[in-house]
Amino acid sequence: MKETRRRFTAAFKAKIAIEALQERKTLAEISTEFGVHANMIKRWKQEFVSRASEIFETKAVSNDNELEQERLYAKIGKLEMEKEWLKKISRKAGV
Repeated sequence: MKETRRRFTAAFKAKIAIEALQERKTLAEISTEFGVHANMIKRWKQEFVSRASEIFETKAVSNDNELEQERLYAKIGKLEMEKEWLKKISRKAGV
């Protein structure tokens, strides 16, 4: 019977990579504990270390995107309210 490929969340991968970086346990112990092959843990650890600088670079950009998104949602809300008000007024005027 064919097994489906397991997919792991980014949070899970980060947790295991940090566990491996702490070096309190061997890769074999971590592998047994989480049910992930040691080679995969080693790969996640290497990727975590190589991409660590991205954490500090992208934070400001995502914050700007969040502010822009909030502003746009507020604008949408305002326009929806104006639209409903205009519908109400046009019904009263018989248009």
